[in-house]
Amino acid sequence: MSRGPASAITAMALASALAGVLSLGAQRAAAADEYPPVTYERLAHAQDDPGWLTYYRAYDGHSHSPAKQIDTSNVAGLKQVWSYKFPAELQQGFEATPIVNGRYLFVTGPKDNVYAFDAITGKSLWHYDPKLGPEAFKNACCDVVNRGVALYGKNVYVAMLSGDIVALDAQTGEVKWKKQMFDPGTGYAFSLAPLALDGAIVVGNSGGEYGARGFIVAVSADDGSVLWKRNTIPAPQEKGGDTWPKGMYEHGGGAAWMTGTFDPETKTLYWGVGNPGPWLASMRPGDNLYSDSMLAMDAKTGDIKWHFQYTRNDTWDYDGVNPGMFAKIQYEGKDYDALLHFDRNGFFDAIDRQTGKLIYAKAFVKVTSVTGYKADGTPIQDSAMYPKVGTTIDTCPSFLGGTNWWSKSYDPATHLAFVPALHGCMQLSGKDIDYMEGLPYLGEGFTIHPEPGSKGYGELVAFDANTGKKVWSHWSKMPWNGGIVTTAGGLLFSGALDGHLYAFDEKTGKVLWKSPQLASGIVAQPSVFEAGGKEYVAVLAGYGGANPIWGGPMAKVADKVPRGGTLYVFALGKR
Repeated sequence: MSRGPASAITAMALASALAGVLSLGAQRAAAADEYPPVTYERLAHAQDDPGWLTYYRAYDGHSHSPAKQIDTSNVAGLKQVWSYKFPAELQQGFEATPIVNGRYLFVTGPKDNVYAFDAITGKSLWHYDPKLGPEAFKNACCDVVNRGVALYGKNVYVAMLSGDIVALDAQTGEVKWKKQMFDPGTGYAFSLAPLALDGAIVVGNSGGEYGARGFIVAVSADDGSVLWKRNTIPAPQEKGGDTWPKGMYEHGGGAAWMTGTFDPETKTLYWGVGNPGPWLASMRPGDNLYSDSMLAMDAKTGDIKWHFQYTRNDTWDYDGVNPGMFAKIQYEGKDYDALLHFDRNGFFDAIDRQTGKLIYAKAFVKVTSVTGYKADGTPIQDSAMYPKVGTTIDTCPSFLGGTNWWSKSYDPATHLAFVPALHGCMQLSGKDIDYMEGLPYLGEGFTIHPEPGSKGYGELVAFDANTGKKVWSHWSKMPWNGGIVTTAGGLLFSGALDGHLYAFDEKTGKVLWKSPQLASGIVAQPSVFEAGGKEYVAVLAGYGGANPIWGGPMAKVADKVPRGGTLYVFALGKR
């Protein structure tokens, strides 16, 4: 049948419309391809990736970038290229590390808000607000903070104060799935950045001050189903269960509230565990495993391969949650494959990564409760530093630790390890306590005071990992709460409560650059990444967290630091 002119016009219109649909589909496909999937292979080699794919940049915990464009010779030319000011209602602490994949940059803010930006231009791509109810904030011990996201496939994963783990579409922010691990208000919370493994997302709970029994859980990246769960405080029939009095394990604390590290070759997960509950140790005689410990775990099953306990029968809140950084070191003429760890109890230690045996432990602040370690790794603790009901002791460091959660860094080329140290001591008084769900479970009262003889509350310190000896330090009257990043350009980046991001010469500690005055103090870790062939440094400014709530005189010295959150990105060249 022949077609007339009208039929031809109709056919042309249909063809044109179809072409338009196909063109739109191609544009959408092209846009989708702009987000490179984060595979396990990429995560296993994240140390060589131009982005910043996971919390410590790579599984090894180094927080070290191979980027070299910005170095000691040109860092003085660093300029702000874009910034984003967060809503006024989010005035709490901003503690997340910016995570970058391709041109996508992700951060979290207080109350578990998630934001996506174009890493180069700063264009806002999407924002996820979970609109948490007040019950989610009830057991947020130290501010309603979140420390960041994990990336896997084409999803972004966030663990929330409410007990939810949420998978979001990385390009749109659409919720792909949501799974709740506990009921809010019962003593538990999530505040850490998840760790993505091969098809699994691993998180640990916060809530050690509420009698919550700690756990580490791995869920499926596809749907959130539980793959395994490991309680950090063993039941009576489990190994280590006999280190607790009868029934005490049920409210034994041991929160695992910082992101762990992972060895892809041996499939071993290294995860730190926090303090036991209640704080008053006389209520729970025994070693109280696995509180204040490093756990080496089978990443497929959660089974414990070995443990190392930094503090036994802890009564000072000396959480062992800080990460184990992988390092090949030579100590006293012998080579070791080590885990480097800066503990709240004031010791910088190296542990054999394969066996869990102590290599060395060196005090980096004044220590009077845990005073050393025996050759077999047993901590030496002063029994006079244990308060009882009605008594008060004075000890160093304070319950905020010789360092706290702030990220450390290790440069494998120079064998230097870096820590933001905290110089505070405390009086600790014993009090009667009974467990009540969702309420603080301490049994102790505390007051903080300056460490005798210190030059201030904060000290940024470099150590030789081969010897454990101090190389240089930079003192601050205010606490130095900013996380640390080092680079192959010979630089160390860290922010301060004075509202500046600093660049130090990694080898000497000389300040080579500091940013203009930012909107608030910095407690978060920066990230260094490359996008479009150019190197950038990103950091969140937003004072908050534990110090302004519990710090006493340390909080007083910083009480004029403004609040509010802003994301800053810097690069070489003109603004």
